[in-house]
Amino acid sequence: MFDVKEIAPEMTYTIRHTVLRPHQNLNDCVYDTDFMDESFHVGLFHNEQLICVASFNLENHPFFNRDKQYHLRAMATLPSYRNMGAGRAVINYAEEKLKLKGFEIIWCNGRTSVQGYYEKLGFKSYGDIFDYPGLGPHIVMYKEV
Repeated sequence: MFDVKEIAPEMTYTIRHTVLRPHQNLNDCVYDTDFMDESFHVGLFHNEQLICVASFNLENHPFFNRDKQYHLRAMATLPSYRNMGAGRAVINYAEEKLKLKGFEIIWCNGRTSVQGYYEKLGFKSYGDIFDYPGLGPHIVMYKEV
């Protein structure tokens, strides 16, 4: 039913724009970390249609005081495919990949509106809510792999 695999960064842009930044330009969905050597992008396909994406880049958050961390960015699922396990499958794929490479932490700046969702995936919150300019209230979320 679902096919999870690594994808090119450009493949994430349409879903990023549709789900996360519809009020902005498509070019705002291109991140400076997309093409870094250690970055990777995961997509979930349903009947060959890309329905969920997430990007991961090597970046340490100072709070965690560990060298083996990855930053999760721009995880998004098309609305008509939510509550089907797509996001969980993407996170599980990335977690296994990172665990095999000896990484210890995945963290993100998650929108507070989806904090409960991240908690269901095993993430914990850290620190205070902060405003992400143009996108609203966020909180740091992390998960040990």
